[in-house]
Amino acid sequence: MSTEKEPLLSPKNLKLLTEPLGKSNPITVQVLGICSALAVTVKLKPSIVLAISVMVVMAVSNVVISLLRKSIPPRIRIIVQLVVIATMVILVDQVLKAYAYDVSKQLSVFVGLIITNCIIMGRLEAFALANKPWASLLDGLGNAAGYAVILIIVAFFRELLGSGTLLDIQVIPQAFYNAGYVNNGMMILPPMALVVVGVIIWVQRSRRKDLIED
Repeated sequence: MSTEKEPLLSPKNLKLLTEPLGKSNPITVQVLGICSALAVTVKLKPSIVLAISVMVVMAVSNVVISLLRKSIPPRIRIIVQLVVIATMVILVDQVLKAYAYDVSKQLSVFVGLIITNCIIMGRLEAFALANKPWASLLDGLGNAAGYAVILIIVAFFRELLGSGTLLDIQVIPQAFYNAGYVNNGMMILPPMALVVVGVIIWVQRSRRKDLIED
């Protein structure tokens, strides 16, 4: 029996970080976590904060459930998962209220609704319950990063085209407005988040034919 330990960043472990960014992205491939993409992507700043919040909640929850996996009775595993996620969400919410109150107000209930994010529950159930803490940490970080990338791309285009700003800083020159340019008001409406996500999915699948279903 081999006693050689697997490197922390072995090719197998690196896949846990990189695959959710592309061919197994939780939003564009698995179509999970769409609701927050509709709600918070009008502006880039709250989208970045929510993405970081989800990353913290998912990574820590994955590790905690992985550590507890051998002591959780199967019949109550969902309850335990929800308790762990809810605890992390409350901690993140309190930190935001303490150090980023304005953004916390903009995010409103959506920080609390992280508990209902099906990406987090899905990774706990499908991965953390069956794998060691390090792999679970990488899986949580990878999937949260895949979620964050899409959220930030959507917010980038919605804020730029809808408000002419990025991170609340005016980036479209005033001369454009003087020449008749007008911000696209439709971009700040929730349905446009779905349109942008749809465009991202179209671009991704046109470049990766293996993602196209028969």
